[in-house]
Amino acid sequence: MFYFENKLMCRALIFNFFWQFSLTWPIGHPEKGVVIMTGKEKDFFEAFYEVAKVVNASLDPSRVLDEIVKSVVEAMNVKACSLRLLDSRRKQLVMGAAFGLSENYMRKGPVLVKESGIDQKALRGETIYIKDAQTDPDFQYGAGAKAEGIKSVLVVPLMIGKRAIGVLRAYSSRVREFRDKEIRFLEALANLSAIALENARLHQALKTNYDLLIAHKYRLDDN
Repeated sequence: MFYFENKLMCRALIFNFFWQFSLTWPIGHPEKGVVIMTGKEKDFFEAFYEVAKVVNASLDPSRVLDEIVKSVVEAMNVKACSLRLLDSRRKQLVMGAAFGLSENYMRKGPVLVKESGIDQKALRGETIYIKDAQTDPDFQYGAGAKAEGIKSVLVVPLMIGKRAIGVLRAYSSRVREFRDKEIRFLEALANLSAIALENARLHQALKTNYDLLIAHKYRLDDN
């Protein structure tokens, strides 16, 4: 039942994403009700649709998260993207998926919530923009950002209800202002990420309960 409910949530999220974007489309032929998308808007739609299909069809979180970070880089034309998840103690953000980042950068050290100002804010449910990660004191690894060639960073939370479970980051190689549609796109993919992770968790919980039930039945049959 929970998986079915999350399928409905996923479809509602897709509809909401399409609706929000359609409100700002330029009109092509008002008398015919035709709308025209720009090339970039079309990229967002296609990327979001492809990710949504994977979320709807797969219970493998690794596959879904890999698709999401790749889609962010391609659709937003950014240098890289990463998705980090809170550990069980909610003190560290561990890497869930990344695209476009070097091995050296990903091995730079642990991302500790208490030392990362941007992540503290994002985990409170805020969308955070860093103009220059190399000099901003809220960015934990400024020297690492410089070595990697990272400038502007956009960070959005992964939320399940009112509880943050991680962050999704888009990295630019130059100082860049992100447009409203780019921010909404990243926020929508973060929501899809949270749904995918919750689907996988619920599926595993149901499987564990089922296995326990079968094991219990076998013990009863043996008596």
